Amino acid sequence: MQQVPSLDLEGMDVLVLGLGMSGRSAARFCAERGARVTAADEGEASQLADAGELDDLGPNVRVLCGQPFPDPSSFSLTVPSPGIPAERYRGAARRVWGDIELAGRALSIPIIAVTGTNGKSTTVRLIEAMLNAAGLRAEAAGNVGTPALSLIGKALDAAVLEVSSFQLEAVESFRPRVAVVLNITPDHLDRHGDLAGYARAKRRILEQQRDDDVAVLDFENEWVRDFADHAPGEIIPFSAHGPRPAAGSSRASWLDAGAAVFSSAQGIERVPLDSAQGLPAPDRDNALAALTAVWALGVEPLEAATALLDFRALPHRCEVISTAHDVTWLNDSKATNPGAAQRALKSTTGPIIWIAGGRGKGLSFADLAETARGRVRRALLIGEAAEEIQAALAGQVDCERLENLEAAVESAARLCQPGDAVLLAPACASFDQFKSFEERGDRFRAAVLRLMGKSDT
Repeated sequence: MQQVPSLDLEGMDVLVLGLGMSGRSAARFCAERGARVTAADEGEASQLADAGELDDLGPNVRVLCGQPFPDPSSFSLTVPSPGIPAERYRGAARRVWGDIELAGRALSIPIIAVTGTNGKSTTVRLIEAMLNAAGLRAEAAGNVGTPALSLIGKALDAAVLEVSSFQLEAVESFRPRVAVVLNITPDHLDRHGDLAGYARAKRRILEQQRDDDVAVLDFENEWVRDFADHAPGEIIPFSAHGPRPAAGSSRASWLDAGAAVFSSAQGIERVPLDSAQGLPAPDRDNALAALTAVWALGVEPLEAATALLDFRALPHRCEVISTAHDVTWLNDSKATNPGAAQRALKSTTGPIIWIAGGRGKGLSFADLAETARGRVRRALLIGEAAEEIQAALAGQVDCERLENLEAAVESAARLCQPGDAVLLAPACASFDQFKSFEERGDRFRAAVLRLMGKSDT
């Protein structure tokens, strides 16, 4: 059983910043363990999602809404929600534990934690399914949409956590038994300053590991390869394009001719991926990462791969909405940065009608434009970043700017021809016109199904 740091909150004065899903779970968790909790959100209570749940936080939680955050220096512990930038509490808070830190202290089972820029949610769900297929009780949580603290008290053999760079800013002793780092490409630079700062935040997933822990690293990615110098435990490199061994490591994995290959001192094992038909092409990389992670935990890859038979791509991730009239409509609303949109464009077959745009993150669209050239027949641009994307595509891709997503879908329907693909891969955040990338994807799906004379059921 993995040793964990102490978690004694009895009598502590705790400040929870932000009352979204993770903030509410943290407030409830701390109060149940005897802390005196002040849970604050600068938004009005009536404007918060699931505001009715504020009444169920219990008598030991004082809720403050619609006013500036209290001074963190007045509290023994500050628990920031992931959306609260560190400068809002850094320097004033006596101690900072985010919900991932709290979960790591409360869980006595092995943790597989996954971070990276693109593919985290799919990889986490794959790991969960693979562990279950091997007979282990495992559940996924964290940034995947279910609070990590929801796993506390459940009869589990392993926890699988998706952790974001925002969450890793607020860890202190978080120690995953297996840490998986996927690709790192520019994202959230408005929060982390530059790509180096973003990478440093991601690297915190390794800092508390020990020599008997494992780091599963994407050796295709230059930034992640550099993490090998900071990993205290075993390194298992994985690669989508042949072996890329790590110095001093006896294990590695890679993709080769439709199979995942696992190399160790005991020999080489090939696991065919023919059963992964429900995964888009980019997710073959994620399947390799997931298989390598469960292998690191002691599960046979061949047994784990049986989970691929029934696994399907997550909603809003290269999700096929319709193939009517020989036109494939794809929802990749989760492509909220240029790197993710590049992956979507590269994996889509046939001429592409590309719907993109939203709220930019201050990232360059130059590489994305190069990928679009020759693949995209027409780009339909919406949202705040439409002008910037159009400028990047100038001279390479024919563009049209439209008022909203529904207008883009209607235009795509007029333009598409048999054999085409209509791809929603925004390369931007959704917050200019939608509450979330999920709402954006749902609206796209509904608009497409209306065109087909179907209802979204």
